[in-house]
Amino acid sequence: MAEKHNDHNSPKATALVEDLRNHSQEQIAELRQLLAVGAPSRPDPRRPGFYEVDGFADTYYVFKYPTGTKVLLIGVWDRESDPVAALVACSCPAA
Repeated sequence: MAEKHNDHNSPKATALVEDLRNHSQEQIAELRQLLAVGAPSRPDPRRPGFYEVDGFADTYYVFKYPTGTKVLLIGVWDRESDPVAALVACSCPAA
């Protein structure tokens, strides 16, 4: 007797990840894995739809489309570094 395929038990399709800044393939692969397993994310209180997702060594800053079909990878930083200091240095040009 043939085995019947049950769509209810198939894994959830993961969102398409689009890299906006030429991040490494390893970083993109880790983010895809984190999204696939439903890793927790912290919403950016100032920007709706933007989130931080913690990986093993890196934190990923992403935009999640409301439809859930696409995620834009905006930035990646080492979890041990201070991202606020890096943002200030990038956004405040020397006088």
